[in-house]
Amino acid sequence: MMKVPKSFLWGGATADFQFEGGFNEGGRGLSTHDFETDGSVENPRGITYKLPDGSIGRARSSFFFHDSLPDGAIPVILENEYYPSHKAVDHFHHYKEDIELMAGMGFNVYRFSICWSRIFPTGEESEPNEAGLKFYDDLISELEKHGMQPLITIHHDELPMNLAEKYDGWSSRKTIDLYLNYCRVLFERFGSRCKYWLTFNEINAVRGFTSCGTHKADNQTHYNAVHNMFLASAQAVKLGHEMMPGSMFGAMYASSGIYPATCKPEDVFASMQFRRETLFFIDVMARGYYPNYSRDLLNRRGVTLKIESGDDQILKDGALDFVSFSYYRSNTVSSTTELRTIGGDPNPYLKQTPWGWGIDALGLRYVLNEFYDRYQKPLFIVENGLGAIDQVESDGSINDDYRIDFLRDHLKAMVEAMEIDGVECLGYTMWAPIDLVSLSTGEMKKRYGFIYVDMDDKGNGSLKRSKKKSYDWMKHVIETSGESLWEK
Repeated sequence: MMKVPKSFLWGGATADFQFEGGFNEGGRGLSTHDFETDGSVENPRGITYKLPDGSIGRARSSFFFHDSLPDGAIPVILENEYYPSHKAVDHFHHYKEDIELMAGMGFNVYRFSICWSRIFPTGEESEPNEAGLKFYDDLISELEKHGMQPLITIHHDELPMNLAEKYDGWSSRKTIDLYLNYCRVLFERFGSRCKYWLTFNEINAVRGFTSCGTHKADNQTHYNAVHNMFLASAQAVKLGHEMMPGSMFGAMYASSGIYPATCKPEDVFASMQFRRETLFFIDVMARGYYPNYSRDLLNRRGVTLKIESGDDQILKDGALDFVSFSYYRSNTVSSTTELRTIGGDPNPYLKQTPWGWGIDALGLRYVLNEFYDRYQKPLFIVENGLGAIDQVESDGSINDDYRIDFLRDHLKAMVEAMEIDGVECLGYTMWAPIDLVSLSTGEMKKRYGFIYVDMDDKGNGSLKRSKKKSYDWMKHVIETSGESLWEK
C-alpha cells in the first residue's frame, strides 16, 4: 500500500462569493459577483442590468458563457431577484464552527479567497478597511488554533465594482497598480502567517464582467485583460518574495484532461491545439514568457496584444514557484470541436455526474504527469470533487457513498502519480469541504461537501451544518496518510 509523506497538505477549498456572505457587513463594498443572479442548467444565471431607457435585461453568465454588457448598461440589484453571493452559506458568521468541523477531519490547510472589496470597498481607498482585515485576521487565528495553515487566493474571479465601472476592470493597467496595493496590504498583514499564495483563480476560464470587470467579452478585450493579469501576478510574486522570504506563489488553472476523440491525425492535432488554449496561461506564468505557439493562437483569435516596453522582463522576474489546478473531469476533442479555453466533447467511455461531467480518476494522474513533465515545478491540486444531489434520511444521516467512491479513485490516482511516477505534489484541497453555492449555476442542490448545509436554491433553510458519511471516511484517509485508500 502506498501513502503520501507526512508533510503533505490535506484540506479543502472555497471562494468568498460562494461561501462567505455578509456582503453588506463590516464595511464591505460591492463586488462584481454581487449582481449575478441564481440559475440552473435550464435557466442560466446572469448579470442583471438597466439600460438608459429604464428597461431591465440580463446578460448570460456561467462557467462557459460570458456575454458582453450592452452599451450604456448599468448592473443593478433588483428586489425580486435572488443573488447568491449576498448570503452564500453565511461563513461570515459561522467561520469558527466551520473551521472546527474542517479541523475535525484532520485538515492541516484551508484554501480560501479574500474578497478584495472587503479590504478596499472601491479598490481605490488610500487606507484599507480595518474591519475587513480583522475578519480574515480572526479567521487565520482560528486556523492556527486548530493546527491549520492558510492557502490564500488573492483574486478569485471578482473585483470591486467601482473598478469595473471606472476602469473597465482588467482592461486598464490602472487595475494592476490597485491590485498590487491590495497585495501589499495583505502581505504586510498576513505575510508572517501564510506561506502559500495564489495570485489568480482559474485564470484560463475567466472572461467578461463578473470575473474580469470588463463590459465586453470579445477576444481582443479578453486577451489584453489577461495580459494585464499576467503582469499583475508577476509583480505580486516579486513583491511577495521581497516582503515574505520563503513564501511560495502559484496561480490556479481549470485543467480538465483532454484526449483526442480518435487516432485520426486531424483529431490528434486538434487536441494538441485545444490543449494549448489552456496551457498558454500556465506557460506564460510558470515559465515567465510567451510560448512560441502564442503568435498563432492569438492570430487565430484576431488579437493584437498591447505589450509595452519592460513587460517581458516583468513576466520573467515573476514566474510562479508552483503550479496549482482544479481537476473535475476529462473530455475529448476532434477536428470539429469548437475551440474554447476549457471544455471539449463528452467522452463516451465515462460515466457522468448529474451535471454531465465525465468521471475520470485516471485522468487526474494523466494531468499530474503532463504538468510535472512540462514545468518541473511542484504541483498542488487545489480543487477536485463531485457535485451531486444529496439526500437527508429520516434519521438525519447522509449516505454519500458515491462521493466516497469518486474521491477514493481520484486520491489513489494522485498517490500513484506521486509514488510510482515521481510527481512532486504539495497537497490536495477538496472543493468544497462544506456545501456552498455552485459557481456554474448558482444552485445549492449541486453539493460537494463532507458537511451538509441546510439551505435550498433560494437561500431558505436553517444553515445547520451536518456531517455526511464521507466526513469520517476522509478523516481516516488523512489519519493514514492515504494508506486506507487501498483497504477493502
